[in-house]
Amino acid sequence: MTETTQTHSTPQGGTRARSPEYRLAADALRGLRQELFTDAFAYDPLPRMRVDGPVTRRLPGRLRDWAAWTPHAVVAFAGLLVAIIAASASAADGSGGLGWLTALMALFPVLLVLLRPTGAFWISMAATPFIAVLGNSYDDWPWPTGSFASHLVVLTVAAVRTGPRTAAWMWIMSGVYGIGSESILGAGHYSSNTGPMLVVSALLLLVVAVWHVRRTAEKEVTAQQTVTEHERSRRTLLEERTTIARELHDVVAHHMSVVAIQAEAAPYRVENPPPELERAFATIRENAVAALTELRRVLGVVRAEDYEAPDAPQPTLADLDALLANVRDTGLSVDKTVTGAVRELPQGVELSAYRIVQEALSNSLRHAPGAGARVEIGYVLGGLGLRIVNGPPPEPSLVKPSPGAGHGITGMRERVSMLNGEMTAGPVEDGGYEVAVFLPVTAVSEGDV
Repeated sequence: MTETTQTHSTPQGGTRARSPEYRLAADALRGLRQELFTDAFAYDPLPRMRVDGPVTRRLPGRLRDWAAWTPHAVVAFAGLLVAIIAASASAADGSGGLGWLTALMALFPVLLVLLRPTGAFWISMAATPFIAVLGNSYDDWPWPTGSFASHLVVLTVAAVRTGPRTAAWMWIMSGVYGIGSESILGAGHYSSNTGPMLVVSALLLLVVAVWHVRRTAEKEVTAQQTVTEHERSRRTLLEERTTIARELHDVVAHHMSVVAIQAEAAPYRVENPPPELERAFATIRENAVAALTELRRVLGVVRAEDYEAPDAPQPTLADLDALLANVRDTGLSVDKTVTGAVRELPQGVELSAYRIVQEALSNSLRHAPGAGARVEIGYVLGGLGLRIVNGPPPEPSLVKPSPGAGHGITGMRERVSMLNGEMTAGPVEDGGYEVAVFLPVTAVSEGDV
């Protein structure tokens, strides 16, 4: 990695490289100007505290509203203490009736930091020599007792509100002011307290910096967890859609293959078929093959590289008894009720209905072990209705619930959505859980065949 060297023009038209020290100083001055001078008195009110924490969210409604103003109350209380300290110090130094004025001058920057943190720092710096003169506080130079306390509060709150870098510049400027005041105006005074001011303020700012770092780390971790959870949900959704697409692909591919074969064999079953009939069957076969090829091409993008098409046919509602028997072997008591005229439905509907019942019973096994379940299947004119409901787990139960990844309901909703159906899922009054699904089936009249 090469280092870029800055240059500037000379009066003779040439250029001269700028040293790293010059660039460092220029960057420092630029940072100082940006942090402390640019929009120093911009209006930036302290926001209210969030009340969704482990303690505040348990408070009653009115107290919770008041709790949101806790930071403002803390700063105001600190300002009151600063005013008392400044007034007491002025009275001890014999300033007479000017003690209330020094108290107000020490209080004002503390209250201003709630609205303009950087401006409050400059006001605190500007008020310090006036407090020293009005309060006759020459024993503590250049930071009178009231200004000492006021400036520490302002530095701490401003550091919390602005950030470590701005706080560092404020600390440096405070040191420059203290050392400069001692050098220029400190002759003949008894003591200097710039050293204690810098040490105490540095410790406070270090604590605030650690708090900032921890808060930033917590935000990054929370953001990363949110992204991870979103990606996990998205991946699960895509996997479920992929599985559904594969199953539907196999269903449609089977029927299209049957159509193509029957269209090819049909002309040979008729003696001396007319040419028009042969061309019609040839067109049917070509369209079936083209549709099958296009279907495989489109859905091929969702197939995994290691995916192998199942050799066995996909399950339907006719295989539901075997599924229920298998579930009963695991200890779950299941009853099945069928209403309406049982009829053959499109294979996609049959497959989705089977998978929904299978997933709902699996959820019953995981979340309510030992509870009974009931499967209701209703054949109606417009489609197929499903209702799977389980009771609450018995108390006490020897088998504890074992929740899964939490994506079973999502998968069922995706299947129902792909078939333009409707689904509701939620707890029932007796403590159990119910899944209700309706899958529409378009009626086919004889004229459409």
